[in-house]
Amino acid sequence: MRIDKYLWCVRYYKTRTLATTACKKGHIKVNGDVVKPSREVYATDKIELRKNQINYQLTVNDIPPNRVSAKLVDIYRTDTTPKAQFEAQELLKYSKDYYRKKGSGRPTKKDRRDIDDFKDEND
Repeated sequence: MRIDKYLWCVRYYKTRTLATTACKKGHIKVNGDVVKPSREVYATDKIELRKNQINYQLTVNDIPPNRVSAKLVDIYRTDTTPKAQFEAQELLKYSKDYYRKKGSGRPTKKDRRDIDDFKDEND
């Protein structure tokens, strides 16, 4: 089975087109090599893919006949992604909590006080 079709079948990408685009951009590696979308995948292959700033690591157990339900995905792949990858994602969420979007205007009185308090803590 092609790598783009496999990633779509095991529900890492919502559409096969998104999986193909990720392959073309070099976000997908099989056994350490960057691959094209047409690369064949076999059992015991190790896949690394980067999606949403997380580096997933998978091992292919078997090839599915077609797209499988979310409950059956674990039959066809083993997820060996380190927990540290997901913890880093959580830290990114917290860092974005207070970020002001560009063009949102001048800081409010509360924003200014928060900024001043932050500066005082670091001094």
